[in-house]
Amino acid sequence: MSQNIAMMEAADFRGNDRIEIIRLERPDPAQGEVLLRVASTALCGSDFKLWHGGAEHVAGHEIAGHVQAPGHPLDGQLCAVYIPLHCGTCPACEAGDTQSCLTVSSLIGWNRDGGYAEYLCVPENCLLPVPDDIDARLAPLLLDTIGTSAHALREAARHLRAQAPSVLVTGAGPVGLGVVLAAQALGYVHIDVAEPNPARAAIAADFGASIVPVGSHDKRYDLIVECSGNHAARDLAIHLVLPKGVIVLVGENAAPWTITEDKVFRRKDFALLRTFYFPKGDFAANVELLRANRDRYARLVDDAFPLADLPRKFADFAAGKSIKPVLSFEGDR
Repeated sequence: MSQNIAMMEAADFRGNDRIEIIRLERPDPAQGEVLLRVASTALCGSDFKLWHGGAEHVAGHEIAGHVQAPGHPLDGQLCAVYIPLHCGTCPACEAGDTQSCLTVSSLIGWNRDGGYAEYLCVPENCLLPVPDDIDARLAPLLLDTIGTSAHALREAARHLRAQAPSVLVTGAGPVGLGVVLAAQALGYVHIDVAEPNPARAAIAADFGASIVPVGSHDKRYDLIVECSGNHAARDLAIHLVLPKGVIVLVGENAAPWTITEDKVFRRKDFALLRTFYFPKGDFAANVELLRANRDRYARLVDDAFPLADLPRKFADFAAGKSIKPVLSFEGDR
């Protein structure tokens, strides 16, 4: 191998809950792409499936980094990385639903290399410039934690009849806690959270939510936002949603979910929605959510560490010992 080839370090998700730090050639951007020097990548529970089963590409999809493209208008700019590749011209993209592109179905960190590495190549239309008042440690929160949760509530609001809806959030991981903050920003005041992890439930309570027992049938709700991906929680939501209410499925679960068409399901008008990620047009609103709740969002980022520590820190994260840890390269350069 030539001595002139630039190298970088990256995480290799080997499967069987094993991560190795390896050296790879630094990627070269193709036409329409730029090289991004990663500043931080937040860990996400959806990466557990790659931790268990292995990854074909470099994982990591909640990414912020600096553009490395001399002469480019964004050279040096801190950008968040919008993970769905999108054509920009299909009917969905033209309608603003860039997360649901009809032409391209590929995700950064899943179907191509992501942010558990020092560098990656990013399509130019996936760069989301981060304002100067938001640092690299918090910038990844603009994606899943804020973007996904706020989009779920904005979609639900299009179907809600109640002006002051009662809300149940099942699962107080980063997205569920993001739902609590986004719901408050919409003016919703009656927010309950069901979460078995005491530390996460305590944060939800500090954010102003009321904690209810997991599996409780004591109350019914206009809006239920299911963030755990647990099938039992989805089944319970069908029982607890009020007539003309809305259930939003945000949490993911690859196992088949069977809906039992009993009388509870059949004899009630309600909307059952699935939302995915967020449209690029929401990014400015997501920035404002972060600015308005900076200290509370910052509580979620409870650890930051270098790439060498990722194997151990990811295992701790999987064990529920942290909420939204961040792989940070800022201290390494």
